[in-house]
Amino acid sequence: MKYFHEKIEAKWQHYWAKNQTFAASNQSDKPKYYVLDMFPYPSGAGLHVGHPLGYIASDIVARYKRHQGFNVLHPQGYDSFGLPAEQYAIQTGQHPADTTRMNIEGGVDKSGNSIQGYRNQLDKIGFSFDWSREVRTSNADYYKHTQWIFIQLFESWYNKTSDKAESICTLMQEFEKNGNTQVNAVCDDNITSFSAAEWSAFSSEQQQKILLQYRLTYLAETEVNWCAALGTVLANDEIVNGVSERGGHPVVRKKMTQWSMRISAYAERLLQGLNDIDWSESIKESQRNWIGKSVGATVSFKVKSQKSESQTQSESFDLRPSTFDYINVFTTRPDTIFGVTFMTLAPEHDLVKQITTPEQKAAVEAYVEATAKRSERERMADVKTISGVFTGAYAEHPFTKEPIPVWIGDYVLAGYGTGAVMAVPCGDERDYAFANFFKGTHGMPEIKNIFNQDISEAAYGEKGGFELVNSDFLNGLDYKNGTKKAIEALEEIGAGNAKVNYRLRDAVFSRQRYWGEPFPVYYVNGLPQMIDKKHLPIVLPEVEKYLPTEDGQPPLGNATVWAWDVEKSQIVSCELIDNVNVFPLELNTMPGWAGSSWYWMRYMDAQNENDFASEDALKYWESVDLYIGGSEHATGHLLYSRFWNKFLKDRGYAPTEEPFKKLINQGMILGMSAFVYRSEDSKTFYSKGLIQGKNVNPIHVDLSCINDITNELDIEKFKSHPLYADYKDAEFVLENGKYIVGREVEKMSKSKYNVVSPDDICDEYGADTLRLYEMFLGPLEQSKPWNTAGITGVSGFLKKLWRLYFDDNGSVIVNDEPNAEMYKSLHKTIKKVTEDIENFSFNTSVSQFMICVNELQQLKCNHRAILEPLAILVSPYAPHIAEELWLGLKDLKIEELKDYEGISTQLFPKFEEKYLVESEKEYPVSFNGKMRFTIKLPLDLTAAQIEEIVMADERTQAHLQGRTPNKVIIVPGKIINLVG
Repeated sequence: MKYFHEKIEAKWQHYWAKNQTFAASNQSDKPKYYVLDMFPYPSGAGLHVGHPLGYIASDIVARYKRHQGFNVLHPQGYDSFGLPAEQYAIQTGQHPADTTRMNIEGGVDKSGNSIQGYRNQLDKIGFSFDWSREVRTSNADYYKHTQWIFIQLFESWYNKTSDKAESICTLMQEFEKNGNTQVNAVCDDNITSFSAAEWSAFSSEQQQKILLQYRLTYLAETEVNWCAALGTVLANDEIVNGVSERGGHPVVRKKMTQWSMRISAYAERLLQGLNDIDWSESIKESQRNWIGKSVGATVSFKVKSQKSESQTQSESFDLRPSTFDYINVFTTRPDTIFGVTFMTLAPEHDLVKQITTPEQKAAVEAYVEATAKRSERERMADVKTISGVFTGAYAEHPFTKEPIPVWIGDYVLAGYGTGAVMAVPCGDERDYAFANFFKGTHGMPEIKNIFNQDISEAAYGEKGGFELVNSDFLNGLDYKNGTKKAIEALEEIGAGNAKVNYRLRDAVFSRQRYWGEPFPVYYVNGLPQMIDKKHLPIVLPEVEKYLPTEDGQPPLGNATVWAWDVEKSQIVSCELIDNVNVFPLELNTMPGWAGSSWYWMRYMDAQNENDFASEDALKYWESVDLYIGGSEHATGHLLYSRFWNKFLKDRGYAPTEEPFKKLINQGMILGMSAFVYRSEDSKTFYSKGLIQGKNVNPIHVDLSCINDITNELDIEKFKSHPLYADYKDAEFVLENGKYIVGREVEKMSKSKYNVVSPDDICDEYGADTLRLYEMFLGPLEQSKPWNTAGITGVSGFLKKLWRLYFDDNGSVIVNDEPNAEMYKSLHKTIKKVTEDIENFSFNTSVSQFMICVNELQQLKCNHRAILEPLAILVSPYAPHIAEELWLGLKDLKIEELKDYEGISTQLFPKFEEKYLVESEKEYPVSFNGKMRFTIKLPLDLTAAQIEEIVMADERTQAHLQGRTPNKVIIVPGKIINLVG
């Protein structure tokens, strides 16, 4: 009976699906365990061998927990909205719904491409997913709940006193009773105060506008990353080096009216919550830095622009109260207030246009335009480039009343703090470099030194080791006392106050895309109105074009049936819009992170038609016990998910404060790319060893064109490959008669032609081999290159394992009692594998399996008492072969599986220490340090007893030949040495 992985794996995959072996119950007496993988995006490229790495690890844990008696929820679904599907639709003319469905289910698309389908690929690897709970974010039965959550955010405000989100109704009640003067809320800046009487006198429209300033999701004019080529706003994590991650298109900063969410309201809770979750320190630190808590003070500087370039500072600095504007800054160093030499505004700051003088207008406008082409990340990362422009305006120092020149510089960001800094060059390296770079130019005074330290070579940025000088009433003070006294003085004159600031900004929630969740919003006189829950979902309409309209509207502007009839409560033709009964619907769609910010709760009760999940299901599953996914989502998905979970907890819909108890970030499996080296004229290709000193361009080459072992290029195959048709007449310069390609480890990507399909591995070696091999490559968290050199060894191991149970004639299982060595080998493995799974160290388990099987093979072990627990041990890693071995152990045939209790129902073997306790020791017996023979003795013997036995042994007597040794050295359990 031979091991045929194809038949075995297909048989058990069919059995598991038919019998819903891994379906979890929402009612169980067993303890629950919820293990989750990050949502996959179903692209047409399908899975490569890097994608299953985290899934295999989570599946091992899920199967292990079932063996331990847990009710395990291990679901899967698809994050199926997003820009890639929309771009593919634009290119091919196919509807994103059709391409998305094809990418999930497989088949032949309208362009004639054969698509394997994510579901088929995942099933082929043998994951124990509960597919009865599958979700797709692009299905209306899913996104109607995303729309409902959006409405709840709109109908909520953040009460800083209770430190949680509350219904907007409670805020309206407060307005009706007391106005807004006592309200302690997270809201827009510069809120106008009003009394209860004034609130009641406001029109409905005025009240709605005021409430928009408090709602957790709101409309506002916001600085966004606009990509004209893609026709949409991009999130910061969708931009790389100033261009769009997808397509490499230019991105500029521009102001647009967008939906935003007040994630900033949760900044402190998001920060503190990191102390309560079991995540890697690197991910926590990424979120801490992104949230960016700073303690300091706000300071207000009066400002007025110069009248003319020809006037002197004193003549132009006319500070009449009627002309005052203010520049508000946040600083963590209020103790340095007397060291302010100049001020810098972000180029996007609202005041820039107002305060810039005519003489400086052209230079300022040119600089602003140039800055708009750089992403915020690029500006933050570029610490070497110094650039800026003087506005011609001056501000007034709050204490000395001296004029301070106002500059703009792209190292200041509009969204961080107030978008303005008070520059203290003597205490800050970047300010110091800026001041020295523009030293001697108009609008840049000499640096003021307020420390009793030398700043001739560099700024003094320390918070200790100095006393303040040239600082008026702060002279002689240190950082701590200077800060306290400066804040007190600022508050006394009304020029500032103590402040905790966060770098975290409200999240822009609008996208000018088609393939996303429609907003459940229509507009009356330009003000947003929410559509009632009972009318959800608001289904994405059909459109002819997926690009923005000719007048710049988002793609939904192409929809002809996209208006809301308030009387009929339904979507009707746009031609019926009369702004009386029929109103325009929102044209933007939600961002890609909308559906993924709550999906783990939908898995708890995926078939619920009325609510996103029932109260009972949410109470039972609570939160995710183990979450596995990539670290690249640290400041995107993982932060937004925590925000939505906390909000839903505040409003009584979620049972826990945090969504994911433990998070593990798997590393990447990297591809081994291949390169050929082309001359500049494209006529000649040089072998790798001949490129030294030549001007050549490396070109990625498809791995199908090379020998993966020898790295030799098949030149004829290369020339006939459709990708390289332009080079069919090129000359190839060989070394030793061969063209050797270059190799380099890179991210596995279709664009680098270094992708290895898991389907190919499963076909040739089997899914169990793939699973074991991916774990065997190295620690889960580390990135590692894919190398097929070791895969045959793993395949051979499974064949060895099989032969412990079967030979060519069938089962070889015996019911004899195993010997001590067999038990020892088994329990060493039980101990090691249990510890490894608990510690997520899966690679060393595979090594232990190999050691154990080799030992049992040498011991000729076919004993049921050993091989039954061994099959269960292997099951989480190699489930197909384990299930077949278990069937053989039960002496059943496939047609007898009606009452079969699969291996997944069996309890995990327990380690017993007694089998590893050694009762005997094989001692080496040495004479003058040279080992002559060995003797096996009980470990409980004393040194005297050991000496008596050794001296009486005939081999000792033969070696001594009647002599008496000068000394007998015995260390019980270790050595025996006769000297002299």
